[in-house]
Amino acid sequence: MKQTIYDIAIHTYARLMQWAAKVNPKAKAFVEGRKKGWKELEQFSAQKKPTIWIHCASLGEFEQGRPIIEALKMSQSKYSILLTFYSPSGYEVRKNYTHADLVTYLPIDTLTNAQHFLDLIQPSLAIFVKYEFWHNYIHQIAKRGIPLISISAIFRKEQRFFKNKNNFFNHVLRQFNHIFTQDEESLHLLHSIDITQASKAGDTRFDRVITLSNEPYESPELEEFKGTNDIMVIGSSWEADEKLLIPFIQEHISSLKFIIAPHEINESHIEKLIALFPKTSIKWSEMNEKSNFADYRILIVDTIGQLSHLYRFGKYAYVGGAFGAGLHNILEPACYGLPVFFGNKNFTKFKEAVDLLEHGGAFSIGSTKELEENFRFIEKDSNYLKVRNNIHQYVNDQKGATELILNHMKQWIS
Repeated sequence: MKQTIYDIAIHTYARLMQWAAKVNPKAKAFVEGRKKGWKELEQFSAQKKPTIWIHCASLGEFEQGRPIIEALKMSQSKYSILLTFYSPSGYEVRKNYTHADLVTYLPIDTLTNAQHFLDLIQPSLAIFVKYEFWHNYIHQIAKRGIPLISISAIFRKEQRFFKNKNNFFNHVLRQFNHIFTQDEESLHLLHSIDITQASKAGDTRFDRVITLSNEPYESPELEEFKGTNDIMVIGSSWEADEKLLIPFIQEHISSLKFIIAPHEINESHIEKLIALFPKTSIKWSEMNEKSNFADYRILIVDTIGQLSHLYRFGKYAYVGGAFGAGLHNILEPACYGLPVFFGNKNFTKFKEAVDLLEHGGAFSIGSTKELEENFRFIEKDSNYLKVRNNIHQYVNDQKGATELILNHMKQWIS
């Protein structure tokens, strides 16, 4: 009965998306991308090469799957890599990702779509990242005896999987050959409903950002801008973050330098920031045109793709998003040992944020005054060194998830 209700809901959702595509650009990308995707999948299937299929909901899940994808691409050359996304926000950013042989949309989870998709692809292994539990796909994968694993999975006790030991929702979890969780709590929840084909591996994103932080990166312009000054790197800031940060910057602009990488880099927003500091700020795009970078106190990043490298020039970091939809990536500054500040609203669903708060490596703040108080504490050398050591210890304790998962997968792809 619940399967029938699920199928009706999926078909209804598909029809609603087709209607919404007439007026909503994101819905249009969702629908049109799937039409195009079928043609791409048919061409991909013609290669007759064994395939490893990795599915991610969106960009955040991709970052957790990325270390696995890249390791597989290097070590398993006989396989093609198929990467599918559910959301346009993931697909549009990573549609040209070079470590996958095909990047496309996952067709909507109807029984017919699942059967046709698997008929075409015939994957040797399927990997679902974090939250993806599509019933028809998973049941058809299990029915065909295709090895299926979940990586970077994380669960909460209020989820419907855990209402009782055997229900429609947790039945889908039982179809996985193995579930790799991010933490012990998620593993205990699975055990509580008698799912034992699971183990804690940790968060694969740590391996990715640790590798990234160790890669060489040179920028004479940034070195000149930095000079002998301490820098606070402000990453992925929204207007709510900037409202709190502007008075802090004005207070400390004579003793600190700032790199600001806003989440929105449209021209009007960038110019608004420049207008606040007209004589002391420079845009990233202007750094090849102007000289005397050392004379500027604020660098405003008006292009994408630089932020992960810029944290290495910082001593402190502020990461935006927590006053809105959700906190952005704090692992990147953490892997450089930077104490991290962020808003005190929407961060609790991000395990690394909660963990770093508990380890004394991060500070959640709700006002300029709180930011000032915490900064005054952290800028003292003895406190800074202690916090930095706490961060390094935490990060080092988290690494190794990628290798653990790959070793386990050898039984299916050797």
